[in-house]
Amino acid sequence: MRAVVLDGRGSVEVRQRPDPEPGPCDLVIAPAVVGICGTDLHLAVGDYPTGRFPVVPGHEFAGTVVAVGSAVQGFAAGDRVCVDPNVSCGMCEQCRAGAVNLCPDLVPIGVGVDGACAELVRVPAKVTYHLPDGLDFATGALIEPLACVLHAASRIRPVKDQRVLVYGAGSIGLLAVAYARAQGARTVDVIEPSPVRRGAAVEFGANVVHAPGERPGQHDADLVIEASGHPSAVADALDRLANRGTLLQMGVVSPESSIDLFPYDLFDRELSLIGSQSLATAYPDAVETVAHLPRLSERMVTHTFGLEGYAAALDAARADAARKVHLLPQQ
Repeated sequence: MRAVVLDGRGSVEVRQRPDPEPGPCDLVIAPAVVGICGTDLHLAVGDYPTGRFPVVPGHEFAGTVVAVGSAVQGFAAGDRVCVDPNVSCGMCEQCRAGAVNLCPDLVPIGVGVDGACAELVRVPAKVTYHLPDGLDFATGALIEPLACVLHAASRIRPVKDQRVLVYGAGSIGLLAVAYARAQGARTVDVIEPSPVRRGAAVEFGANVVHAPGERPGQHDADLVIEASGHPSAVADALDRLANRGTLLQMGVVSPESSIDLFPYDLFDRELSLIGSQSLATAYPDAVETVAHLPRLSERMVTHTFGLEGYAAALDAARADAARKVHLLPQQ
């Protein structure tokens, strides 16, 4: 089979790899659509702590089952499926508490083990779900980022009547805007450098959009959702928080980056700083929720590439003109 291979030093190659065979509890899937996100951009240059190289990327995906392990029940060749990329041990303290994303033995598909940017991928059946009837593969590949937003929402108090500010209008930021509006936020503002993505944020329900440095005011946001992954945005977000405001950090920031933090602010304004990493146990909820979001892939996906175009897909994902970039591994 053909597969994209990253070496963690910036090299992107499409290589011939042996076709995977399913273990007793596994499925082999032919990925139809794979999403590219900030994690992949960090992974491609080796700037992601849990990356294991060389690796085939691809953790947001949907496709068709082509082979079924001998002990697997409930799946058959030809089934249309989507996959939760977090493969946890299921037995440790974190897993028992429902924090499977914090499992010390977590093996993320497409990060710590080969993923879906290939003509075939082997995955455990236990993290695989049937696509809802009528759902297209492009929308299926958006279930993983939606699950990240649903998990993040579980980490904070209800959004209703809050003044929300979102940094970044990529796929996570856009889904966060849509979620905040659906949950009754008083206002939703967005800060985003790309004019294309600012337009998308309005489509997804933002009240006001701003380029960086253009939004007036300080201490006027009850909830800031940081979805850009830029340290300067995180620092700016802290200045935007109102008394008893919450910063929800979703963007992937380089582990080498740092910002200034003044502990007196935490004390004086009773601020809350909350991290949200990946999706924990939210994937099944996202499978159900995505069916109620009309035209999601049509509104979000702006660029698609075949497998040989993975390097170009990364460039597109970095560019201002993209909302969401998808890879089509069978092309």
